Amino acid sequence: MIMRRGLAVAFMLLSIRFFANAQTEKQLDSVLVTAQKREELVQKIPFSITAISSKQVKEYRLWNSKEITAIVPNLYSADPGDDRNVTGIRGITTTSYNPAVATYIDGVNQFGLDTYISQLFDVERIEILRGPQGTLYGRNAMGGVINIITKQPSDITTGSIEATLGNYGQQRYTAALRTPLVKGKLFLGVAGIFDKRDGFYENAFNGSSYDDRQSFTGNYYLKYRPGNKWQLSLNAKHHNNRNKGPFPLVAADPFEMPFKLNQNALTKMIDNTQNYSLSADYKGTGLNFSSQTAFQNNYRYYTNPIDGDFSPLDAITVINNYGKDWNNIKTWTQEFKVSSPSSATTLKWLAGSYLFHNSSPVKQATRFGEDAAAVGAPDINFSSIITSRSKSSGLAVYGQVSRFLSDKLELVGGLRYDYERQKSTVLGEIAYDMQPSFVVRPDTSARTSFSAFSPKAAINYTIARNSILYGLYSRGFRTGGLTQLSSDPSQPPLYAYKPEYSNNFEAGLKSSLFNGGLNINLAAFYSIIDNTQVPSLVLPDAITIIRNSGKLTSRGVEMELAAIPFKGLSVNYSFGYTNAKFDDLKVSADGAEVDYSGKRQIFTPEITSMFALQYVHVLWKEQKMNLLVRGEWRYLGNTWFDAANTIKQSPYSVLNANIGISFRNYGLSIWGRNLGDKEYVAYAYDFGAQHLGNPLTYGVTLSARF
Repeated sequence: MIMRRGLAVAFMLLSIRFFANAQTEKQLDSVLVTAQKREELVQKIPFSITAISSKQVKEYRLWNSKEITAIVPNLYSADPGDDRNVTGIRGITTTSYNPAVATYIDGVNQFGLDTYISQLFDVERIEILRGPQGTLYGRNAMGGVINIITKQPSDITTGSIEATLGNYGQQRYTAALRTPLVKGKLFLGVAGIFDKRDGFYENAFNGSSYDDRQSFTGNYYLKYRPGNKWQLSLNAKHHNNRNKGPFPLVAADPFEMPFKLNQNALTKMIDNTQNYSLSADYKGTGLNFSSQTAFQNNYRYYTNPIDGDFSPLDAITVINNYGKDWNNIKTWTQEFKVSSPSSATTLKWLAGSYLFHNSSPVKQATRFGEDAAAVGAPDINFSSIITSRSKSSGLAVYGQVSRFLSDKLELVGGLRYDYERQKSTVLGEIAYDMQPSFVVRPDTSARTSFSAFSPKAAINYTIARNSILYGLYSRGFRTGGLTQLSSDPSQPPLYAYKPEYSNNFEAGLKSSLFNGGLNINLAAFYSIIDNTQVPSLVLPDAITIIRNSGKLTSRGVEMELAAIPFKGLSVNYSFGYTNAKFDDLKVSADGAEVDYSGKRQIFTPEITSMFALQYVHVLWKEQKMNLLVRGEWRYLGNTWFDAANTIKQSPYSVLNANIGISFRNYGLSIWGRNLGDKEYVAYAYDFGAQHLGNPLTYGVTLSARF
């Protein structure tokens, strides 16, 4: 029924286009992207990619990368309340700290869930590549890639300021400036955002709001051009987040008392992330060359013990505040690329290498208090302390070639080789309150390594001037690793789990019609995932244990449509259908093996749909005064959150709206999201703790640019 509805909308828009106006009065913008690590028109790339422009980022009011859910077909993203997004595309979803969807910001791979910055501001465009991208992007790009590009400084001074006030005490202020310091040689870019709001939840334990957030995020650029062919870029980014009440989870039915919880352990999360990079780019007549060196760091801890039983009981709390030597993640990466020059037409090629080193020292204690017997603990007033040090290093080499056999037929081939090695040590201790600790698991270490080849082959045929047909095969790869130490004696530590592999087949059509007034993209995909990494959450430690225990098949279709039926009116529609089921899945539960074959993949809505309608009316042409009215309808189908498929969110819709007026370079808008105040589960753990999606929010935004 939903698919028929999507096709009906497409037919309606085509009809509008035919009968309303035979000649387009305004064309859709042509979008250049760097998805294949060179500049290309998005409509000419032979695989599924969605490009969200800077203008669209403002129109959709995208403040966080998770908000691209359903704007991109078959993409779902959510977080449990700690600002770390779990993202899946086409049934390939993040189930551990090894992402299934890689995120790049200004060319830097956000290595893991700890080190990436999810806030969106001063964005030039967002490119979302669907399907395995192992050839060019390597490890952990099995589901796809989110490529975020921020605005760069140049010879023209530009800038912007924006202020937003809304309900729940929402305050959001952004400012950006890009200017030349030495004309044609040296350029500066500075952008910052301060974001604050009260929590959506109320804590019945003390009557206070829960999940109050405040953050400051910055992006700073210094660019130098020593000549016409070279450019050097120094970039620093940071995200300093403070959360008074992280993880607003409810273990009971979240709809009985929406946005209410009862937790006695009160704490604040301190979360500091830094990203630094140095890039050198050369563009010559014979080839292009680039080098990027990057460092990422995240230090995250709770000022006081955090509630682990999600109740007013003194049963379980988690402690990780042991100083900066612990829970302080560091990652170094280095990438080199050489490619054919921009002038190449018949033969285009690219080759590169990628190296990384990651260090992750973690120390965490699970304390069992006076009421620990209520959760089955063998004793009270003691702590299980787990200390681990993990290091991983890897390298990759890759290459891709595209050759035009004629003016209509293009062949693409690529191959990547990844090698990675890991080492971990673990130490387990027990400490009773006010007593020294004693060792229960001596210091133990283990090593593992693995490698992978990721090939790609594609064919691209131009069937008309602005229409292409394509087909491709690609292989995906998600890294393996070593399991952590937990308090569960049935889960041996440092167990090596294997990499996860996928084989993906895709066919599609991309077409631009009516002199650029209508773009329509269609795709069908079929993916087989072997050695599926299935997570098991060990409580009360809140540690995820990974096992290779399944085989998954995912198949589906996608459609994207953008149209301007007549001047001032723009329409965007995306539709995705995914059928992702486990052909084979056996997991351990309560000491026995349980067969979950035939169950649906988690964090994967069957349907994603986004319909956006926007009209801009000119009020005063000479003074560039316009009125904007916009509405959005997002629909998500059945979504499951546990392997047994017992935690399910039924289909639901969310409505957003925006009305604004602009005068020259100034703007004022009134916006609202989730206008119907729909209550729905956005995230849930397999043990039942659930987190609701955002309620009705509204506000006013004032902006200026120069």
